[in-house]
Amino acid sequence: MTVQAHSTMTDAEAAGRGRATAQPFAQVWTGGSEFELRTFDRPQLAPGESLIRLTAATVCGSDRHTVSGRRPGACPSVLGHEGVGIVEETRGDVPVGTRVVFSVTSVCGECRNCRRGLSAKCTSVRKVGHESAESEWALSGTYATHIHLPAGVAVVPVPDSLPDGVAATAGCAVATVMAMCEAAGDLQGHRVFVNGIGMLGLIAVGAALARGAAEVIAADPHADRRDLADRAGATETIEPGTELSDIDVALELSGAEAGVRSCIGSLGIGGTAVLAGSVTPGPTVSIDPEQMVRGWRTITGVHNFEPHHLAEAVEFLAADGAALPWEDILGGPIPLTDLTQEFAHPTRGLRTIVTP
Repeated sequence: MTVQAHSTMTDAEAAGRGRATAQPFAQVWTGGSEFELRTFDRPQLAPGESLIRLTAATVCGSDRHTVSGRRPGACPSVLGHEGVGIVEETRGDVPVGTRVVFSVTSVCGECRNCRRGLSAKCTSVRKVGHESAESEWALSGTYATHIHLPAGVAVVPVPDSLPDGVAATAGCAVATVMAMCEAAGDLQGHRVFVNGIGMLGLIAVGAALARGAAEVIAADPHADRRDLADRAGATETIEPGTELSDIDVALELSGAEAGVRSCIGSLGIGGTAVLAGSVTPGPTVSIDPEQMVRGWRTITGVHNFEPHHLAEAVEFLAADGAALPWEDILGGPIPLTDLTQEFAHPTRGLRTIVTP
């Protein structure tokens, strides 16, 4: 069934409906810095699908890039891909009433990439918070009271110990870092370099320590970000451009050309660089093949994640991740009706909590 938006709402009308509204509503991005609050028909669920009543979302930097014009996106659309909520209706396996987080990808499970365990690169992938509000998957994003999850979206229950704002980050930032750690291999006793201390970089510091890294060096140009890395347990924080060597694992989150060069150049014998920040076109970075061959060095990339990484993200947040400085990581909460203002004047913090 095609789910179409059919009316706009005032802020007062939205506030009056409350959390138990039968009819979903969402902030629809209509281009530039403009959002419009609209109501939606409840979707008729197909086998394997669920309707989640959202209790919180967090604002990812990639959505800020979409709104600012730095990244293309479907328009109009319901943005937002980090969220947590309660299963309100389902034709899937997770019972009604279960509190869950969900993957950013909807995948077919049948193409060559899916069969190889690379469902993140499914040949027919659709993404949470990236689909047109005028398509059959209109309620695809988390800046809404509800999100409609197709059968190809992984869903993971969340323990009661995890606050909503913390849990919401599992579905993008934290699961992506879990995928990076897997690509990096064993971190036990290793020397790890994390370049770029945004949300993913800070999680990477905590995750590397949780996996037994002997030393974690974090780089960022901003003093407040380096302070967060210190509080997350980093062995040392440095400014970009500081020369490093003999690094076992370098995790690159900035996407900056200089950051990529720094990570590759820092590798010691047998070292691995995992790149995840380079998600937009940028300058070409050259490598010395002899250096790679003689040094048994590896360069790999990670984009999105697999379902087991989402489960690992929840486990991390419920255990070692709880010690991260969440009081300064998370800003808000703000109501859904204040979303336009949030994009114009961001709340302090690496993630802003949005509540419907």
